[in-house]
Amino acid sequence: MTVTSLFLYVFVAVIICFSYFHLSNLALDFISKKEYKFFKKSLLRPYIFIAPAVIILVIFILYPVLETVRLSFFNKTGFEFVGLKNYFWAAKDPEFKRAILNNLGWLLVVPTLSAFFGLVIAYLADRLWWGTIAKSIIFMPMAISFVGAGVIWKFVYDYRGPGDDQIGFLNAVIISLGFEPQAWMTIPIWNNLFLMVIMIWIQTGLAMVIFSAALRGIPRDMLEAARIDGASELKIFTSIIIPYLEKTILVIWTIITILVLKIFDIILAMTNGQWNTEVLANLMYDWMFRGGGDSGRGSLMAIVIMVGVIPIMIWNIHRHKEEEKS
Repeated sequence: MTVTSLFLYVFVAVIICFSYFHLSNLALDFISKKEYKFFKKSLLRPYIFIAPAVIILVIFILYPVLETVRLSFFNKTGFEFVGLKNYFWAAKDPEFKRAILNNLGWLLVVPTLSAFFGLVIAYLADRLWWGTIAKSIIFMPMAISFVGAGVIWKFVYDYRGPGDDQIGFLNAVIISLGFEPQAWMTIPIWNNLFLMVIMIWIQTGLAMVIFSAALRGIPRDMLEAARIDGASELKIFTSIIIPYLEKTILVIWTIITILVLKIFDIILAMTNGQWNTEVLANLMYDWMFRGGGDSGRGSLMAIVIMVGVIPIMIWNIHRHKEEEKS
């Protein structure tokens, strides 16, 4: 896509939006002049203006969701109804179970450590004169795509085999300490942890920025009073700052958890799901688009991911409503 075509698309979109707005107002004025009893201009206006958004949501969100649910009950071609056969297969498939366990591991480790490191760095950086520089450097990975981050960390974990020159940073450190280089991405369990490090490296910057803003909202008088009473900095951090930031911690945990449930790019770039590192998104991609494709089983994987995200969203909406009431 050229720059000219991009500007053309933007221009056409603006014209369409302007035309819809103008024509909608003309239609409302026409209706109000005709004095139709069953139409009230003030009541009809909101529905006219939210109609495009609703149509887009139906076409690009609701319909794909319903179609995915439908396909999960059909065979690989999507034409033969097989009932719950795909679900029974998933319950017995060892790769599916392993992907579930890997996803659970990511959910336990990544949001927790990302929030922890983000909070600690935000707290310490605000106490240093060069803290702004440090926060800028730590936030930089957020500007890198997951695939880009995977390529960068591939050089960190790189292994070239016995007798070859090792260019991987981690193996260079290991060799300098007198140990043998390792193929880190092939070591069970540890390879998943090494992959999680990449996600933590990226998301710590996001958590740090949000915590930095939240820390400025803590009353300074309360912190000074605690210091006067003889409380140590560790005591202030654990007994005052963390409880005060409880809502912020939950927000950050929710954001990172949803990202982790959909994790795909890093694993595809680093291991392609090999050596027991596959997660649900990679398994869904493999079944849907590789080996001839199986829309039934691929759709099933997509539903499992969606089911994992929905409770978090419902809980988040419920919490938001409770905060509004209070």
